[in-house]
Amino acid sequence: MGRQIALNTAIYDYQVRLFELNAGVRMEVEKWAEEYLTGRIEKGRMSPEQVDGIKSRFKITETLEEAASGADLVIEAIVEREDVKTEFFKQLNTLVRKDTIIATNSSCMPSSMFVDCIDNPERLCNLHYFNPALVMKLTEVVRGEHTGEATIQAMMEFSKNTGKSPILLNREIYGFITNRILGAIYREAHFLVEEGYCSYQDLDTACENGLSHSMGPYRLMDLTGIDLEYDIMRTEYNSTGEKPAGFDIVEKMYSQGRYGRKTGKGFYDYS
Repeated sequence: MGRQIALNTAIYDYQVRLFELNAGVRMEVEKWAEEYLTGRIEKGRMSPEQVDGIKSRFKITETLEEAASGADLVIEAIVEREDVKTEFFKQLNTLVRKDTIIATNSSCMPSSMFVDCIDNPERLCNLHYFNPALVMKLTEVVRGEHTGEATIQAMMEFSKNTGKSPILLNREIYGFITNRILGAIYREAHFLVEEGYCSYQDLDTACENGLSHSMGPYRLMDLTGIDLEYDIMRTEYNSTGEKPAGFDIVEKMYSQGRYGRKTGKGFYDYS
């Protein structure tokens, strides 16, 4: 998600610095961006001059300090773990200007969870993208009780300026809008599969061919990452004490290292 958000932003004329902690992943991102932009030229979607401009605006950094220094906006898209995000925001708070807008891309952790990490939390909010961020038009801008109106307006404008169609949540709620609706579908899908009414393959087929969904729930989990789904479910389990529907199915896949497309195997085999 981070790489796609960053490249999409650079495509729309913003200067972007992308920080990734892992050196190996930084190399992967560089190769991925090169291949993506070359493909745009080959398909006639962009000119070589446009691509040169995007490359000049898209920089991958080795340190958070280099990425955050002087930034007007920081978008966090790291692992969905509260402890990791907390430490990240505490560190980030020491590196950015006091008026830098700080947005978390989290789909399950509202920004209010991190107000104690940030000076002047009026500049803190959720800006939730959808996968793949280069393609999907929707963003969810989420207003916490702490979030200032200027921050909300800036994020709505930024989303529009980068080719997105933003929607505004007037106050925080777990899962926001789209994932709450999707969650209802997931709960029923897991029930039908867990109780043996149908296979997950047939359930996906039903959603795709009967409801005109672009992907069924299990194929979608393979795309977004079963590890991400497991982190979200585990967070919900820890906070409520009750297993979310489908927890055992997802935990089994996670324990086997079957994270979906990123590992070549998930509910489906991509090898």
